[in-house]
Amino acid sequence: MTIADLRQQRLILFEAVSGSRAYGTNLPHSDTDLKGVFVLPENAFFGLDYVPQVANDTNDEVFYELRRFVELLLKNNPTVLELLGTPPDCIVYKHPLFDQFQPQDFLSKLCRQSFAEYAVAQIRKAKGLNKKINHPEPPGRKSVLDFCYVTVGAGAQPAEVWLARQGLSTAQCGLANVPHLTDLYALFVDRTPSQHLGYRGLVRDPETSQDVQLSAVPKGEEPVAYLSFNRNGYSSYCRVFREYWEWVEKRNKERYANTVQHGKNYDAKNMLHVFRLLQMAEEIALTGQLHVRRPNREFLLQIRRGEFEYAELVAEAEQLVERVEAAFTASALPAAPDAVVAEEILRRVRTAFYKAVE
Repeated sequence: MTIADLRQQRLILFEAVSGSRAYGTNLPHSDTDLKGVFVLPENAFFGLDYVPQVANDTNDEVFYELRRFVELLLKNNPTVLELLGTPPDCIVYKHPLFDQFQPQDFLSKLCRQSFAEYAVAQIRKAKGLNKKINHPEPPGRKSVLDFCYVTVGAGAQPAEVWLARQGLSTAQCGLANVPHLTDLYALFVDRTPSQHLGYRGLVRDPETSQDVQLSAVPKGEEPVAYLSFNRNGYSSYCRVFREYWEWVEKRNKERYANTVQHGKNYDAKNMLHVFRLLQMAEEIALTGQLHVRRPNREFLLQIRRGEFEYAELVAEAEQLVERVEAAFTASALPAAPDAVVAEEILRRVRTAFYKAVE
């Protein structure tokens, strides 16, 4: 089923322009996003192939089936809840039955979690992006040896430094486990010209090895030192390295160019949504009303243009989070929407829709 099918079969209950154009933060080059609600044909609904939502290839046009729509309303999902507060100039089509869905039947203290906690996650995401931009990972990945240290007296030296100072190659070295001690190895050296002891070196391949390599050590040989492998540090580094280069590969090039252009090293669009969500959450807690069109367009666009310092925005957002928490604690909103009322509306709307198409 496609969006074209929904239109052709007259299954749409509601269709609206969403995103920045609904918030009032759109720019001349902004995309036009569409969201909506549809009702499955009666035969399909009672069959086995329930379709919860339909979207286009770019996912900027998304329509929710009536049941899925109500399920998300009961969770106070911001994207779906905002449909109930769509500004009149953004409504493309509204079936009379859709008027039975009113914000006051669904707004609850769950908005603290769905709006504010999502915004907090976006703040963390912004911090992560800031770190990626300011501390890029070199293209060459570090090796296991970069996380190995050799004991020297009461201290330790990086393994490669120790090898260089000793005039040794890794091929001359062999490692053996030290019983009862994790990631600590006895280090043996074969200084014979023919290296007849047959040590295997510290790692199999410096470029690709994920661990140190052990050797068979002849009886009677004495270790010259001990080597410690910082396995946790290596694992953490590999994760950060992998995440960084996956981010480079998948990042939205246009948004990244905008981030670099304004020079503040944060995703400005991301931070705009942080403040929009938090401000909407505070309004819901204090007034019990849903305002999708934002009254402070210019402030939000200043964020979008990168006119504020990153640390300043994060600090202000964190203060706003505290205000939101306090507002919901004192709010008269119910803890959650009334599922019984929601189900009654769902049944009533679906039944009436099917009767109208008979």
